[in-house]
Amino acid sequence: MNLRFDLRAALLAIAAGLVAVPAMAEDVTLTIENMSGADLTEFYASPVGTESWGANLLGAMIVAASNGPVTIAGTQGCAYDLRMVFTDGDVLEDSADICANASYTIQ
Repeated sequence: MNLRFDLRAALLAIAAGLVAVPAMAEDVTLTIENMSGADLTEFYASPVGTESWGANLLGAMIVAASNGPVTIAGTQGCAYDLRMVFTDGDVLEDSADICANASYTIQ
């Protein structure tokens, strides 16, 4: 009887430990397809519900009216809010599932 109880306790402890371990955050590379006709100078991505946009993911790079990659480091889930700023001052905000889509098209 003690052996059966000890085995159950051990299995429960292992299962609880597996559930408690958070998923590792991964970097996601998103290809921006800029079809807007205006150069993109800033690109921000933050998990839905986050109050801060964080850093400009383009840095000094400009995505001309074509396409280019952007890396979202240490992603937390799949649903992200996106903010794009163009050279003409226009700002576009949208949401995207960055796990399901490897690219994002700006019209």
